[in-house]
Amino acid sequence: MSLICRLLLGLLVLAYAAAVAIFLVTVFGLFDQPEDPLGAVFLLPLGLPWNLLLRGAPTPLLPWLFAAAPLVNIALLLWLCRRKRRRSAGSDGG
Repeated sequence: MSLICRLLLGLLVLAYAAAVAIFLVTVFGLFDQPEDPLGAVFLLPLGLPWNLLLRGAPTPLLPWLFAAAPLVNIALLLWLCRRKRRRSAGSDGG
């Protein structure tokens, strides 16, 4: 993968890991933190546009679906980077 793809993917994964950690700490009240459902607010921009499609989901599942939505963006970015790498490798050999 190119350097830019690897950097963007790494930053997205790092931001996702931090947002999930904050989500788990605030939702479950870990480390004597008060329980606060607004801890999922950091996951919202990372999962756009997929979490906008989750409006009709059952309420108990919503926090978990919001937490999983950024994984779609991570998978898409990984796929795009690999596709770009294959295309550039194919054009160099010809």
